[in-house]
Amino acid sequence: MTTESTTHTPPATSALLMTVGNKVRSMRKEKGMTLAMLSETTGLSQAIVSQIERGLANPSFTTLAQLAHGLDIPVGRFFSGQEETRSPVVRKSERRNLKGITSKSVGEAVYELLTPGLNGALEAQWIVSPPGHDTSATPFRHSGEEFGIIISGRKDIYLDGECHSLEAGDSITFASDTPHWYKNSYEEVCVAIWVNAPHAW
Repeated sequence: MTTESTTHTPPATSALLMTVGNKVRSMRKEKGMTLAMLSETTGLSQAIVSQIERGLANPSFTTLAQLAHGLDIPVGRFFSGQEETRSPVVRKSERRNLKGITSKSVGEAVYELLTPGLNGALEAQWIVSPPGHDTSATPFRHSGEEFGIIISGRKDIYLDGECHSLEAGDSITFASDTPHWYKNSYEEVCVAIWVNAPHAW
């Protein structure tokens, strides 16, 4: 399991973590689940789930995905209610980090929102995957359709277990209800743009 950071958290991030934690607790209780039940369905320890609910842990993207799957919700529900920009333009410096942690995290993929908010009919993401990044532990499956294009580097996209290897300039489109996961099995960083309709977050 990915180790969660609990120290040296910037104030803005601390506020976001508390918001996410409150939503995890609220959604868990709405579904009548105990900490033990959510722990069992997500594969996360009760201690980690408890720390996240209290805003004391800085969950990785994989952990957020496990929680979302355990609660049967899109990951973006954890961040809904955050202030949305009204401008149709998203500046590079203003991209929302979907993981809720710094985009400079070493060894972590970067997931940034290219569309203005999470309330539209579609979402576009800027994804930077370091060598070795692998989401096979938590395959994605949700409604809608996806499109992805590789800007630089290479990435393996698995659709129901079938591997599709893409390199710069290659694109892929598939139904999002097909179990899918991603892996960077190569030595270089992969940069890709990913579009979901409707939004998956």
